[in-house]
Amino acid sequence: MDNWHIFETQFNNKNNRSLETVYTIGNGYLGTRGTFEEGYPGDQPATLINGFFDDIPIVFTELANTPNWLDLQITANGERLNLKNAVVTDYFRDLNLHNGELTRTLHWEVAAGGHLALEFQRFTSLADEHIVALRCQVKSIDFSGDIEFHSGLSGYADNEGFLHLEWIEQGKIDASSAYLQVETRKTHHTLVEAFSLNLTRGKSSTSEFCDSRMNPFKVEKVHLEPGQEAEIEKIVAIYTSLDASHPKKSAIASLQRAKELGYTALLAQSSAEWQKEWNASNISIQGDDEADRAVRYAIYQLLIAAPRKNEHVSIPAKSLSGFGYKGHVFWDTEVFMLPFFTYTQPKIARRLLMYRYFTLPAARNKANSNNYEGAQFAWESAATGEENTPRWVPLRDGNLVRIWCGDIEHHITSDIAFAIQQYWRVTGDNDFMRNFGAEIILETARFWNSRAEWDEPSNRYHINNVIGPDEYHDRIDNNAYTNNMARWNIQFGLEILEWLKKDSPAKADELEQRLELTPPKLDHWRHVIDHLYLGFDPQTGLYEQFEGFFKRQRVDLATFEPRTESMQAILGIEKTQEFQILKQPDVLMLLYLMNANTSKEILERNFAFYTPVTDSSYGSSLGPPIQAILATRVGDVKTAYDLFRLSAKTDLVDVRGNSGDGIHIATQGGLWQAVIFGFCGLEMTPDGPLVHPKLPPKWKRVQFNILIKGKKYEFDIRPEGKANRNAVLPVQGAIFDLDGVLTDTSELHYRAWKRLADEAGIPFTRADNEFLRGIPRRESLLRILKGRKVSEEKLQEMMERKNQYYVESISLLTKRDLLPGARSLLDSLKTAGIKIGLGSASRNALLVVEKLGIASLFDAIADGASVVHQKPAPDLFLHVAGLLGVSAEYCAVFEDAAAGIEAARAGGMWAIGIGPHERLKNAHWVYPGLNEISVTDLLDRLSGMKKD
Repeated sequence: MDNWHIFETQFNNKNNRSLETVYTIGNGYLGTRGTFEEGYPGDQPATLINGFFDDIPIVFTELANTPNWLDLQITANGERLNLKNAVVTDYFRDLNLHNGELTRTLHWEVAAGGHLALEFQRFTSLADEHIVALRCQVKSIDFSGDIEFHSGLSGYADNEGFLHLEWIEQGKIDASSAYLQVETRKTHHTLVEAFSLNLTRGKSSTSEFCDSRMNPFKVEKVHLEPGQEAEIEKIVAIYTSLDASHPKKSAIASLQRAKELGYTALLAQSSAEWQKEWNASNISIQGDDEADRAVRYAIYQLLIAAPRKNEHVSIPAKSLSGFGYKGHVFWDTEVFMLPFFTYTQPKIARRLLMYRYFTLPAARNKANSNNYEGAQFAWESAATGEENTPRWVPLRDGNLVRIWCGDIEHHITSDIAFAIQQYWRVTGDNDFMRNFGAEIILETARFWNSRAEWDEPSNRYHINNVIGPDEYHDRIDNNAYTNNMARWNIQFGLEILEWLKKDSPAKADELEQRLELTPPKLDHWRHVIDHLYLGFDPQTGLYEQFEGFFKRQRVDLATFEPRTESMQAILGIEKTQEFQILKQPDVLMLLYLMNANTSKEILERNFAFYTPVTDSSYGSSLGPPIQAILATRVGDVKTAYDLFRLSAKTDLVDVRGNSGDGIHIATQGGLWQAVIFGFCGLEMTPDGPLVHPKLPPKWKRVQFNILIKGKKYEFDIRPEGKANRNAVLPVQGAIFDLDGVLTDTSELHYRAWKRLADEAGIPFTRADNEFLRGIPRRESLLRILKGRKVSEEKLQEMMERKNQYYVESISLLTKRDLLPGARSLLDSLKTAGIKIGLGSASRNALLVVEKLGIASLFDAIADGASVVHQKPAPDLFLHVAGLLGVSAEYCAVFEDAAAGIEAARAGGMWAIGIGPHERLKNAHWVYPGLNEISVTDLLDRLSGMKKD
């Protein structure tokens, strides 16, 4: 199964609206829903441009729909293609995740006689965000007659009945091109779309341009006989006054450049950019096609929603794929989506945080209007950061319902601060923190300090009248999530101020004065930190979700099954508040974010208490992926996998029935987190990232990349060891070095270093090469340089050059290059039930073992990029042991270098030397070669030995 494709083989009009969402294409600047080019009754065509807002009653502002660039009507002998009435066979629609191209093919039986084969293709360029294109091919099977292509720009684009665009002007550019200029009614943003329509295959019998107001279009007519075909290409350039001072001029110039290239070349440019994105962001899951495909689709959706140039926009809660939530930005971005970008695309993560910096003035205004200090971010934010949450919303029955979120769902303020801290910790972007992030942190801390109310009887600060993430309960006091995150925010404010005083004293002084951070004020911060109500009961180990929650009636959700709607819809808004029923579990969300400060026992108790009362199936789609992560941490992999699958089906299967409103983009971000932080167990440590895998049974291998402070880490994880392994065996995990143990690539390394040294004019002999055995690349180069001074940039370049020479020689390796006895020993270890790992300083280790034909025998593979400290530090071998799920004391390391033997012993492992005894005298046992080893003999020897 090719898990790079989302496809359907039959058209089903019952779920057409949700599939329009699923087949959305985009590039971060804009998103285009997956409606048909020819249209369909009841469809919802939309192209939404990030930041292109217009005012509207009740919800204040929304992303304005733009002219339908997909519009392409096809007639055959006067009959218009319409899938509602046409006789269609061999239907197939495919979204290629490799390059973001959407393709649809079908056979059309024309009523007047004959059959046509049609193929539609479209993409939005990742190479030039202003360019979109489509292509249609029509081939006659046994049809004889006229085919007419009718295509242009339909400016009558509505948002569920509301028209935002007013006509300004339009006109013909040349024989194949025209433009349309419109303006939003209230915000007066200009939009210009310029298109060209060209027949690229077949002979046109007539070509006509029609200058219909608000809908300039062109008609191409061709005559086809059986076996003949025609092809049309439509290229569109889109600009607004938000991104160009002269959008008409920019659109026309961009179109001229693009149409000279044509569809194929434009797609190739875009595909090349997509390859870069996937190289940085892809996750591969082997053994579970459903999971592999779902996670890759989630990453695709995140990538097409992310702005790549504009720092004044963020990612809306429904991305750019539908009208849900009107294009507004929530906490979804910072808590659920941002981690993906922080760890894989930090430049995008920074842009998303800059949006919050540019909306800081509006956050200050909101705090001030509510009589608070600092900055209070809007629950629903749009272009300016002002509050856009409606206070009253009409129901279908005509009644109004009060929406409290904009008034009292305050936790978003600390959510943004937390996202900034996480970004800084992972990227090390001191420039951002110094010039932008610190100010947000301090202003949000000021807000929480003023928001906390002193309660004399309890000798505590309270935060009353709020809504936590669980929106089934509003107007509550002392929400555990809100209070604990507020406390963290204030504490981090103090920490970042101290950091700033050391990093940039002038900036610290400027902020202290401007924000009035006087010693008495900061003392008050500390008092709030020490006395804020947190809701934790040390007797039970439980956090009370909010004050009085434990007194609410507990209910068994199973008694309401089967159901197809939320518990709030069943019980009603007010009635639901009387019960311990959660839209999403606030406490579990808190424990996830504050993971480092939570014991496993507390996590287990709260998970067991809150999971049964959470409306996971029809409550918030944000909850299940986070619950899945916590389920892995309490050891319940089955529950974790069930919640993961529920999340994966949110849009691809539309399990909640509302995907037609747009992609649940936060859920897609949650899926990524569930894999990385849940099943793979990624953890940041002082020595770099480590993983503690708890993979579902079906998962045979997980591969992913992350960036930590500019350094790329590649992980290759296999299933952890079985829990029922025989504990009597002295060795349950065998860890092999690569060079000199399984194969002899020392000659390849020597030639690569020799070539580099010769180019630099540095003497280098085989004797010199012996001293590099088992030594990482950087240290090896420093030894070769022998004190010669080179810049860090030059050092990096030389290491890359050496690696290039080495990789070139690796391509010549085959199975014949395995050292004697290697394959036999690996097979014997497998038969004995001993897990096998590879721990090599070489960053090309995986490539080498694949060339040797033994990659499938390893349960875990780690290279020099997996840890910070290399041999003789034990970190690499300890990391492999963790991947294997085997305690270090039950691991044996097979090494040919003294540094490797020292590392194994430092890690408390058995050290087995392979080579001459004089070089490996500190090993527990030495063999001349792998062909001398019998697994039974080795286990017997070690059983009678003690590690010293």
